Amino acid sequence: MGTIAHIGAAMQHVLGDFAKKKGYETGFMQRQGKLDGGTFVQALVFGSMDNPDLSYTSLSQAAQAVGVTISPQGLEQRFTPAATLLMAEVLQEMVKQVISGRPTRIQILQRFSGVYLRDGTVISLPDAWCEQWPGVGSQEGGSAGLKLHVGLDYSSGQVQGPVITNARTHDSQSPFQSGGVPAGGLKIADLGFYDLDQFANDQDAGIFWLSRCKVGTVILNLGGDRIDLLQLLQGADYLDEPILLGNARRIPCRLLAQRVPQEVADQRRQKLHEYAVRKQVAVSPLTLALAEWTLLVTNVPPELLSLKEALILYGVRWQIELLFKLWKQHAKIDEWRSHNLDRILCEVYAKLIAVLILHWNFVLSFWAFPAHSLFKAAKVVQGLALLLAATLGDAQLLEKTLQILQNRLQTGCLLNSRRKKPNTYQLLLALNSLPA
Repeated sequence: MGTIAHIGAAMQHVLGDFAKKKGYETGFMQRQGKLDGGTFVQALVFGSMDNPDLSYTSLSQAAQAVGVTISPQGLEQRFTPAATLLMAEVLQEMVKQVISGRPTRIQILQRFSGVYLRDGTVISLPDAWCEQWPGVGSQEGGSAGLKLHVGLDYSSGQVQGPVITNARTHDSQSPFQSGGVPAGGLKIADLGFYDLDQFANDQDAGIFWLSRCKVGTVILNLGGDRIDLLQLLQGADYLDEPILLGNARRIPCRLLAQRVPQEVADQRRQKLHEYAVRKQVAVSPLTLALAEWTLLVTNVPPELLSLKEALILYGVRWQIELLFKLWKQHAKIDEWRSHNLDRILCEVYAKLIAVLILHWNFVLSFWAFPAHSLFKAAKVVQGLALLLAATLGDAQLLEKTLQILQNRLQTGCLLNSRRKKPNTYQLLLALNSLPA
């Protein structure tokens, strides 16, 4: 479990000694100077944390906070391929640090040895990066982009990644598709991670999973006969049926279904038609018909997770989307003000390092009972960014600054309770009073 001392030590190691060492190894530092690998990284990270609309002037001010006086023009000259490599190395080291929070106080999450979310998000890059970082949407490779693969244990707040690949990498090839989940853990992901072989392997390893059911998957009854899904669902508002999933694998699990309101079904069909036009593909009649229901498959036994609980718990998957929303809307990881290609990648890497520091502090302060707004909390961290930069070199002062930050995060940033559209944590807490 993380502590203030643990976070402080990790920050000092990665942004201090490690970054300084890599400054020489990557060729960023050719000779001794006032701006070494460590101070360059610190200026970028804390500068972007303080002001995501990073200009050379604000970057120069951030450099002053870490003890370096350098002009905006002097900083501009430091964005080279070596600087990009330096920032990439520092980000990789940052990702290796393990910070987790106190055990959750939400009872349904305590039934599992972690609730693991998996997803990815894309950052578009200038087309000039297309050879090194090919993007989506062009068979000729003219577009460019990064894909961030991220894992999140919603129970403890521990984040895995981001691991960066080119934007064309499918979710099924994510480094978090397999591994990293202990026996008794629950995996929740979208259809990009849907894989019957992986489901079977996880089941053999004692790992639980909860997923949407992919249309077209063969579903059999326990006697091995194929089920007509539409016929099975006919007239049903709710369904919890033991099945065998897949014609070859025949994985024993449960099929869960809930009929959705007509307006929701209509919205789903509209999106399906829009997707078909955009991708120039046809939508099957079965897919359109099944839009009437939310369909899930899971190997969690009913005595551990009821149908109603599973339908609510699957909604937790959107919490990783909320994390990406924070990264893009608050930290602006996909925005920059420069045309310098190396400056752009340096800034992306720096902002990703900054959001990891944000997340570490979220985990330590309030993750055990997440009735807090990540956006409000991010504003609190932003207000102390340059103080964190100024105290980074002194362990005691840094811990005092982190303690001030923790106090502010714990006493503020609360989400407002909602009656008409409850927050995720409200729905999870309400499960304690639901009948099985």
